[in-house]
Amino acid sequence: MKVTTAAQPLLPLYRRLPEPFPALLTDLTALPGRLTGISLTLLKATALEVAVLAGHVLLYPSGIVQERRPAPPVPTANPPDALLAPPAPRLPVSPGPPVVLLHGFFDNRSVFLLLRRALAQQGRHRVESVNFSPLTCDVRVAAALLDRHVEEICRRTGSERVDIVGHSLGGLIARYYAQRLGGDRRVRILVTLGTPHAGTRVVPLADAHPIVRQMRPGSDLLEELAQPAPGCRTRFVSFWSDLDHVIDPMEAACLDHPDLAAQNVRVSGIGHLALPVHPAVATRIRQVLDTPGPLTGPASAAPRTA
Repeated sequence: MKVTTAAQPLLPLYRRLPEPFPALLTDLTALPGRLTGISLTLLKATALEVAVLAGHVLLYPSGIVQERRPAPPVPTANPPDALLAPPAPRLPVSPGPPVVLLHGFFDNRSVFLLLRRALAQQGRHRVESVNFSPLTCDVRVAAALLDRHVEEICRRTGSERVDIVGHSLGGLIARYYAQRLGGDRRVRILVTLGTPHAGTRVVPLADAHPIVRQMRPGSDLLEELAQPAPGCRTRFVSFWSDLDHVIDPMEAACLDHPDLAAQNVRVSGIGHLALPVHPAVATRIRQVLDTPGPLTGPASAAPRTA
């Protein structure tokens, strides 16, 4: 058993103590260092959460309205000379399907500003955000609306399938769509960020909103999602953070269902709000979306932020 430097003068007494006192002494002498590490990590994560919240408050008005959909170009019989010039060089467009971003509770599409930029740098030009109303009172209703959005995106882009990235409640809505409404025919990969797959014990006063009650452990909605889902074709990747204080317990953001192809990725050192904006998470999401075949690799292969 290793003894820390601070405990070296106590070695003679240490060796004569009956068990379990030597182990207790070792733990106590190492406690200050452990507490310092925990407090520094927590302090950094809290400061980042505050910064993300402040920035998001400023950006929130820009994401209130639904995203404008680009109109398809109309071919002309006699294009002007300017259109005959060689096009400017651009990043190669990723061959992957369109990516749909779905925000969380009482949020909007502005939360994905940095993630969209990261995906665009990768060459994914077909990235779209979907807003759902904060007045929505049922995950099932929101999932049905998502179905309509996805069908419209597929018609407009000519793609058979989409990838979805959902933050918090957005991931739960997308999961219900893929698992219970037949959306697995359209959704290739669903990435969830801090989504309460097993429910969360949030502030009791928030229970006034019906959709929050649906996120409680043991709710009718979560019981429905726990039912068998044989043949579901969507692949799920769930990111959960060890400093997420919105999801209680934190491990409830892991997806555990016998019929679903799911991978859980642990993120260290950041909180709930930082999940959709942190560059390490964005890099991992890009890797997931670039995976053409079955997802492999250990669940612990997570981005380290500390």
